[in-house]
Amino acid sequence: MAVGSPELKAFLVETPFFGGLSDASLDLLVAKLVERHVEAGTTVITEGEPGRSMYVVHSGELAVSKRCASGGTIALNRLGPGDFFGEMTLIEVQHRSATLVAQSRVTLYELTARDLYAYYKADVHAYAMVLQNINRELCRRLRHADERIAELVNAANGPAATPGGPEA
Repeated sequence: MAVGSPELKAFLVETPFFGGLSDASLDLLVAKLVERHVEAGTTVITEGEPGRSMYVVHSGELAVSKRCASGGTIALNRLGPGDFFGEMTLIEVQHRSATLVAQSRVTLYELTARDLYAYYKADVHAYAMVLQNINRELCRRLRHADERIAELVNAANGPAATPGGPEA
């Protein structure tokens, strides 16, 4: 699917990253995207490396993992069409927080920090909407992580281990 095609725009407007943008603002941002194809088994980003771009998944599936202090890795999540990743390095200018490996052939759309900055210069209101979209997604992920942590603590220690829970 060509960058800028009506089918791609229709797909992107349904993703959390591009929601709420006007047609003109969407066109401006879509023009900055670069299509990338990745084969199954390929590491797309590696935890700890510098990052200067983010990606929107158009097709395929990626596994997200994180290194443990013990040296092993923990599978955290799976990403598929409509998901995006790498946005944290654009906001906080830190190294990659996780490793992503393609589980199948994947088509991604890449947006660099430089292009996001150019978008800011061209349409500050749309840029603010994109940042709001990123913030919403980060909040959703944080809530999910909080729920998962609570489940894991509860499973390991029982309900009495949680603050405010029943006393043993």
